[in-house]
Amino acid sequence: MLSANKSRFFNKLFSIYNEKYLLERRFSYIGIRGQLDPADSKLPVLYIMNHSSWWDGLLVHHALQRLSSGEHYVMMEEEQLHKFAFFRKLGAYSIRKGDTGEVRQTLNYTRELLSAGHRVWIFPQGEIRHQDVRPLGFERGVGLLLSRLPNTAVIPVTLVHGLYSRDKPEAFLNAGHPIIENWSDYTSREITRILEDVLTGQLERQKREIMAAPLGRPVEYISLIHSKRSTSERFEKVFVKRGEQ
Repeated sequence: MLSANKSRFFNKLFSIYNEKYLLERRFSYIGIRGQLDPADSKLPVLYIMNHSSWWDGLLVHHALQRLSSGEHYVMMEEEQLHKFAFFRKLGAYSIRKGDTGEVRQTLNYTRELLSAGHRVWIFPQGEIRHQDVRPLGFERGVGLLLSRLPNTAVIPVTLVHGLYSRDKPEAFLNAGHPIIENWSDYTSREITRILEDVLTGQLERQKREIMAAPLGRPVEYISLIHSKRSTSERFEKVFVKRGEQ
């Protein structure tokens, strides 16, 4: 297992690169709704999120830099972490699916992080899947983890993204209310099913709200970037103005 090796200096440099060079150049809008830091910070906090794009981790990292005061870690597939080892400096650590011993080691490491007051992000689908695929298909790891640390608060985070009223994509993060249960009352399979149902419902509601909003942009989201003027906006400025003459 590859453990995290956080570097505050590297995190500062990467945060600037991520915001200015990656996100602001590639997205016309990134917004978030809800609270990433729960009111009751006494409990361990686990974040679960649907995994529907290559950008997911970078979007989360930027949101955390802007809006959270917690110390965050993220579970990442080992093969990918070998390719992009610098993510360890940002708080990523590995899981190797299919290896029981490695999975057990990762779950123990995760439990240690949560018990120490750190916050952990996992993508229970285990791989990138299209945002419209149903069922989401959670793997059992999240249930096994909460069975070992049953007093953990779970925050469901959903991501919806797409091409809407601009030529570059828009992304919407939604942090739901913390789920606080005594997870020892359930089996690991039941926990997995409960959380998959919660995340699916939140994702479907979010999609409907975005579809119903003017220009696909609900007003209750907070913008996370200052994106440069898009091609569509420059197009409108030139041709709409000419049409008025």
